[in-house]
Amino acid sequence: MPNDKNKDILPFGLTGLTAAEAAARLGKFGPNSVASKKKMRPLLAFIGKFNSPLLWVIIAASIISFIVGQKTNATILLFMVGLSVVLDFVNTYRSEKAVEELIAKVVTTTVVIRDGHQQDIVLKNIVPGDIVFLSAGNVIPADGYLVESKDLFVNQSALTGESMPVEKLHQPGSNHDQPLQLDQSDAVFMGTSVVTGYAYMEITATGPQTQYGKIAERLSSAEPTTDFERSIKQFSWFLMKVTMIMVAVVFLANTFAHRGIFESFIFAIAIAIGLTPELLPVVITVSLSRGAVRMSKQEVIVKHLPAIQNFGRMDVLCTDKTGTLTENRIVVVKYIDGAGQSSELVLRDAYLTSFFHTGVPNPLDQAVKDYRALDISGVEKIDEIPFDFERRRESVVVHADDQRRLLTKGAPEAIFPICTDYQRGRATEPINAAIKQKIEQQYAALSQEGYKVLAVAVKNSIPIAPVYEKEVETNLTFLGFVALLDPPKATAREAIDNLEQLGVEVKILTGDSELLTQKICRDIDIPLKGAITGVELERLNEVELQRAVLGNTVFARINPKQKEDIIAALHRAGKVVGFLGDGINDTPALKAADVGVSVNNAVDVAKETADIILMRQSLRVLRDGVIEGRKTFQNSLKYIQMGLSSNFGNMFSMVVASGFLPFLPMLPTQVLLNNFIYDASQLTLSTDAVDQSAVTKPTVWDIKYIRRFMLTFGPISSIFDFATFGLMWWFFSQAQAQFQTGWFIESIATQVLVIYVIRTRLSPFRSRPSNWLTLSTLAAVVIAWLLPITSLGQLFGLARLPWFILLILGAYVVVYLGLVELVKRWFYRREAQRQTA
Repeated sequence: MPNDKNKDILPFGLTGLTAAEAAARLGKFGPNSVASKKKMRPLLAFIGKFNSPLLWVIIAASIISFIVGQKTNATILLFMVGLSVVLDFVNTYRSEKAVEELIAKVVTTTVVIRDGHQQDIVLKNIVPGDIVFLSAGNVIPADGYLVESKDLFVNQSALTGESMPVEKLHQPGSNHDQPLQLDQSDAVFMGTSVVTGYAYMEITATGPQTQYGKIAERLSSAEPTTDFERSIKQFSWFLMKVTMIMVAVVFLANTFAHRGIFESFIFAIAIAIGLTPELLPVVITVSLSRGAVRMSKQEVIVKHLPAIQNFGRMDVLCTDKTGTLTENRIVVVKYIDGAGQSSELVLRDAYLTSFFHTGVPNPLDQAVKDYRALDISGVEKIDEIPFDFERRRESVVVHADDQRRLLTKGAPEAIFPICTDYQRGRATEPINAAIKQKIEQQYAALSQEGYKVLAVAVKNSIPIAPVYEKEVETNLTFLGFVALLDPPKATAREAIDNLEQLGVEVKILTGDSELLTQKICRDIDIPLKGAITGVELERLNEVELQRAVLGNTVFARINPKQKEDIIAALHRAGKVVGFLGDGINDTPALKAADVGVSVNNAVDVAKETADIILMRQSLRVLRDGVIEGRKTFQNSLKYIQMGLSSNFGNMFSMVVASGFLPFLPMLPTQVLLNNFIYDASQLTLSTDAVDQSAVTKPTVWDIKYIRRFMLTFGPISSIFDFATFGLMWWFFSQAQAQFQTGWFIESIATQVLVIYVIRTRLSPFRSRPSNWLTLSTLAAVVIAWLLPITSLGQLFGLARLPWFILLILGAYVVVYLGLVELVKRWFYRREAQRQTA
């Protein structure tokens, strides 16, 4: 039986594969990974960027143009398509690679016997024939059968949907020539997890050949869609519908104006591209990946990029107190009997249970072992009954002093009911009502002093048996308490204050007593709305539970199912919930939360389930993640607002102008060039600074707000476009090329420079954009205004303009930006009034 996973205490006859055999099998069977973990393939990813009906239409149109002799137009169209796809691909690919490198920092390993020694192996390097050691908290790395087990219970919900753990047993003499079945008692499968006990398994199938791998091959393994992603899709479909209507109007109007069906068709498609928010996925991806990189510098690894958005929307964070409110540095302070007297017997028996513990390493056992090294010569471990979250205790059977003794320790509430006697000096006496009250008062006093308390009990002279099960834990003798202290974290109050200033309420979900948790909260001066225990929660109906989760800060002595229920109730109340956990019992809550957060030293199943991994456990780090999520949302929103305020208005103006001008207001190639320059200038939006006022509250996607923004700012752009039409056509009577050039440079300037106004609710002079955004936007405008005097500009049909017209157009742009600023202030005043109404 293993005592430490790094020690070579191996089952009889198990030596495992040699390193050479493992390497050969890895080459034969491939890495132990499934379809859901496929890496991005650059060539396929690049080809995938062409998967757009609009791009197909442009390519087809360019081919037709080449056939009918319009080789210049055809070349320009293909060039613009290629350049746009390359720009999209480069940014997406860089983002994907950055995220892959970050995720690689979180490596899950498992204990394998190789060359007769136990060693940690990365999961993807497991091969058929490997002997793997499993203990509570491990994710089972592949399919196989048990060669030794003890009290092994496995959660198979990932494969069967059944949430209750299933017992698995080694079956000597079983035939394993046939494929393993889910209901087979000695078979375990990839993707499931160990709840209690330990075992050794032999791997029979890895990667795609596992049950989990076969399911992953058949089903889409895409990550769940977030509310933000769904909202973006709805908004994109809304714009697409408007675009299709406008395209149809443009095509019909220009066809009836006898401009030629082919020319009208190409122009209509160019309008569609100008209206489509095709860069939005790139802006979001780049923003998220940059956010992930920035968060990694704060020791936060993002496994699932959309979780950053949910981080920004989070308004409730549920967390255990250990490591967040406390230092996670537990030390033994007292070991006393039920009367409060120091007791070496309590310390010794607690030490034996911790020393012989073989489950998931935990700080409580480590603290007991570290307090004092006791001489346990002459004590032999016979068996172990591992800890589980239903019993909330663990036991070992030892042989000492010519008798077998059952030693049990755990939560006092779990120990009291199985004790019938208590130790008083050298004698034992029955527990009556008065004694029970005295013992419970002693426990309450320790908890109120801020101690984490373990109760210790014993059963002497138990019968000899080959194995012992939990049913033997009856009629025990209560010995006393071990009191441990996990000092409050000095930075906890500041971190919680910072989260609350960001609109995130912190709730404490713990298995410890409410007295202990409240004491720690008082020590660090955390305001409490109330506290409730798991026993009290069980009595509540759905309505009462929802009221309780909103009205309390501390939830004590709760089990894993209750953590999940609390999160579900918060969801029903309209909250966006984050959960921070690192144990097996936290897995259901990590799955249920909008953002699952774990730490790098957590059990495997917690790290696999979480969206975000903290390299160090700190609420301060979480605060930085919340801010990063909100910055990402705000920068994505800026692109949308850009499209609605000027780009959409310009395209609408083009639709109207095409109805009364004797020529197209802008050539299709000019529209595409305009759109490309505009898009290129916006790729640096992900680097932009975000005002502090924009990150103080949880982000909310509001489609009605977006619609109001469009109806307010879109017409302003159109008004100035029409003014440009009047200037160029009626006032200065410019020819077609000059007209199209004037509008080209005016529309680029208004589309691009309006970002300086709408990127902030403050005055543009009080909120500085990022250097990269400034550079890209100014460069875009300069390039657009210089193009007409270059040979490249002539290729696109642009012509030189008189200097006085350029001055007037420049003045138009300045007046436009000033008017947008005035309307912006009025708009946000109305929005503030709307929110307070």
